[in-house]
Amino acid sequence: MKPTPLSRDFLLKRGFCCYNGCTNCPYMTFKDYQDKAVETAIYGAGNAIIYPALGLANEAGEVLGKIKKVLRDKNGDFHHLDTRMAIADEIGDVLWYMAALCKDLDIPLESVANRNIIKLLDRRARNVIQGSGDTR
Repeated sequence: MKPTPLSRDFLLKRGFCCYNGCTNCPYMTFKDYQDKAVETAIYGAGNAIIYPALGLANEAGEVLGKIKKVLRDKNGDFHHLDTRMAIADEIGDVLWYMAALCKDLDIPLESVANRNIIKLLDRRARNVIQGSGDTR
């Protein structure tokens, strides 16, 4: 069964972007997100780096927990919108901790995304995208 397509209005009402160039689009860059997200950080300078690192691991576990419960309780059916949005909310928490950790390390989140895509495209070009090892 194919996931239900999401309408532009549905996405916009929930803070998602349809990417159609609308004038009031909530779409933002990684820099915009990082700047806004870190304004909500309240863990204090003494816990810089370690707090968001631990939070990132915790929230990643919560994403996996949501997925596990879909397998257990919904027979692996990810097609319901509520199910996907609940997982999206947890992924959003992962993103928040990524932004906070990058800020504490003085690394722009956008730079992390760019470096990662460059790495992946290079691996694909060299036909080593599969396999293991950080330096393949």
